[in-house]
Amino acid sequence: MTLPVETFFLRPDAQGTLQQQIQQMIAQGILSGRFRQGEKLPSTRKLAQHLGVSRITVTIAYTELLANEYLFAKGRSGYFVSENAPAPPDFEPAAENDDAVDWGRAIGQRFSGGATPSKPQDWAQYRFPFIYGQADPTLFDHANWRLCALQALGQRDFTALTTDYYDQDDPRLIEFIARHTLPRRGISARPSQILITLGAQNALWLTTQVLLTQRRRAVLEDPCYHALRDILSQSRCHVTPVRVDQDGLPPDAIPPETDVIFTTPSHQCPTNATMPMDRRRALLDRARETDALIVEDDYEFEMSFLKPPSPALKSMDADGRVIYVGSFSKSLFPGLRLGYLVGSEPFIREARALRASVLRHPPGHIQRTAAYFLSLGYYDAQIRRMGAALHERRVVMEQAMTDHGLQVSGRGYYGGSSFWMRAPETVDTDHLARKLQSKGVLIEPGRAFFAGDLRPTNYYRLAYSSIPTSRISEGVAMVAKEIAASA
Repeated sequence: MTLPVETFFLRPDAQGTLQQQIQQMIAQGILSGRFRQGEKLPSTRKLAQHLGVSRITVTIAYTELLANEYLFAKGRSGYFVSENAPAPPDFEPAAENDDAVDWGRAIGQRFSGGATPSKPQDWAQYRFPFIYGQADPTLFDHANWRLCALQALGQRDFTALTTDYYDQDDPRLIEFIARHTLPRRGISARPSQILITLGAQNALWLTTQVLLTQRRRAVLEDPCYHALRDILSQSRCHVTPVRVDQDGLPPDAIPPETDVIFTTPSHQCPTNATMPMDRRRALLDRARETDALIVEDDYEFEMSFLKPPSPALKSMDADGRVIYVGSFSKSLFPGLRLGYLVGSEPFIREARALRASVLRHPPGHIQRTAAYFLSLGYYDAQIRRMGAALHERRVVMEQAMTDHGLQVSGRGYYGGSSFWMRAPETVDTDHLARKLQSKGVLIEPGRAFFAGDLRPTNYYRLAYSSIPTSRISEGVAMVAKEIAASA
């Protein structure tokens, strides 16, 4: 029996090339049991005409399925579902039983329900995406990243691709970080003092697990990166939020019993404040007085396109009490999940052992691809390209906000990719965000960044890393109009 051509259709939301979509469509039909062994497929001409694609596209798809034994060819008769094709189960799936487990009692520790908000997965479909930390496909160097990935797949890099490093990392990536990335921040480190992580958030988690217990106290900025507050809450340590001012974290507000201080001195998250050099020295002095450690999250130093960034706090550390967190996920793309920790060897040794027990190491192919992209100069070229684009967007953004009377609470002295905004006291930005989303505008409400029960509701963040310059003014106007209607 020949399968009716009408049963074949391409999904409008399908990914990949047309050839890949056709292969997937047929393979799924076989795996689901709709197409059975021995049944004949439509001719390449009929299927191509029905799908509105070229005949050669269908022919190549059939040929790939033939090679993978989903199909077989019979002389001039055409293509048929192969007897060797994966067969669907010949039994009905068991009915879902009621769950008899009392999960409220069985779960010993809860990790859900934190402060970290979710972002729409389809954010790129919105016309005005003023959201932070997403990659702009028009700025990313796809071609050279692909070349580096292919190079990392080559025979010469077979060991880097396939080796179980256990608790170690790609030596090429470590060498580049030690010789090129860290010196730009004034930091000198040996390879044994560097650990690759799955992004900055993983680095913060490892650090928390190694340094903090239920009896120890952590100080974090308020407002702060909401995922860090979730991480500290899960560790069950004592947490003291310290409200930041226009210069970041005030050292004199840090209590004497503090064990670990988490801070973002170069680019405070989310207010964008840059800690002056005098305050950085005062923070180091305060940490020395209380015998506390400092965790410096330097998450966006590459985006300093207005002025060169200040030296990292780690570069001023003469005691070895600063642990430095860096990330390539912010400057390349968030899905990369590649960051690093820099600290004294006893700390890195424990963090390395913990990482090995949880995930061994980040994939070797990703590490080697990043090492090539960095060492061949593509990364620096991308940073320059991104800096120029962000600078242009920032100028347009500032003018639009001035024109429409929006209040900027923090704008970043050296650059960055967002503005910290303040609406009138009567505006709840959670409600504001929902109203704007229905009109194609995405903003980030500020409530999640604050600690405590009485968190301000009128702050929000506007980022410009993922929105074209041509749409900024119109989008800002819509935000201002909705704020005026809500005030």
